[in-house]
Amino acid sequence: MNVPVNIPVFEGNEKRYLMDCIDTGWISSAGSYIEKFENGIADMVNKKYGIAVSNGTNALETAVGALDLPKGSEVIMPDFTIISCARAIVKAGLIPVPIDCSMETWNMDVNQIEEKISEKTKAMMVVHIYGLPVDMEPIWQIARKYDLIVIEDAAEAHGLTYKGMQCGGLGDISIFSFFPNKHITCGEGGMVMTSVEKYRDRARKIRNLFFDSERRYIHEEFGDNFRMTNMQAAIGLAQLEQIEKTILRKREIGQLYQNALKDISAIRLPVDKTEYAENIYWVFGIVLNDEDYSVDEIMRLLGEKGIGTRHFFYPMHKQPALLKEECCKKEYLAEELFPNSNYISNHGFYIPSGVGMTREQQEYVVEEIKKLFA
Repeated sequence: MNVPVNIPVFEGNEKRYLMDCIDTGWISSAGSYIEKFENGIADMVNKKYGIAVSNGTNALETAVGALDLPKGSEVIMPDFTIISCARAIVKAGLIPVPIDCSMETWNMDVNQIEEKISEKTKAMMVVHIYGLPVDMEPIWQIARKYDLIVIEDAAEAHGLTYKGMQCGGLGDISIFSFFPNKHITCGEGGMVMTSVEKYRDRARKIRNLFFDSERRYIHEEFGDNFRMTNMQAAIGLAQLEQIEKTILRKREIGQLYQNALKDISAIRLPVDKTEYAENIYWVFGIVLNDEDYSVDEIMRLLGEKGIGTRHFFYPMHKQPALLKEECCKKEYLAEELFPNSNYISNHGFYIPSGVGMTREQQEYVVEEIKKLFA
């Protein structure tokens, strides 16, 4: 049996909306579906504005660029995350200051943030990891105390809530990704959300080559072509209409794995609930407790059975590309500062949990994992 890590599902209006784009000729970066999708996402997370872009990495770059922070400013961020977060900070001429993760939730350890704040710190980037949100109350308190901007990366958190509030609406500026493994997908796509008008205006210019509002081909700054197409937005809108159904299915998958694998002592499963959130299981991660097992070997053996897996993120403080950057301060990236992200990146992997996975496929995955750890 073959079980990919992710199987997307298109059971709504995707084909109908796409055909409407083709029939009307609105296939590029203009058309009604872009505005509908932007407004739909903004409404979902209770923000005034949505700015659709071509992918999640570009959404991060647009969001950070929209803040227009002074060069050399420092931005607090998680050590355990995807490279796109650090790239957006470095590309804007800013300095990333990584924070170790919690062994329990795998999110940034909010208790370590305040000691890393300096007079150069201007913002914090929080990233909701693998299905659980960052504990935001301490983030907001720190932001108020030190007058910091909160950048929220909700790329993996479509439909996830923190104390009843939608993730993607918890920062001064926030982003989503719509990659195929996300709860809402356009194939590729991203979105910036904010209620701050000056951030909205600057984000719109950044995504569209910073064209002048009066004389189009005059450019006061360099921007990028990060525009989303009407066809991408059409798919995204149809996916948004199915989000509640998708969340239910992801939590069903998560609960089946939790119940079936809970007695295997060699592995640590994701936290199902915290006092502020219920796991949405964007992916189902596993961390090895037993040093006798190798992540690479477990993944290889599962692969031989047709079961797709992926490594956990690789820590920012070890990223070769980041270590080459002159703006990155080596004292902020010292190995001893990040014992938790080191451990889970070396011992963690995730297993198939796509919305399109069948019950039979999931039971097969469970059976093969039990055999490995018997």
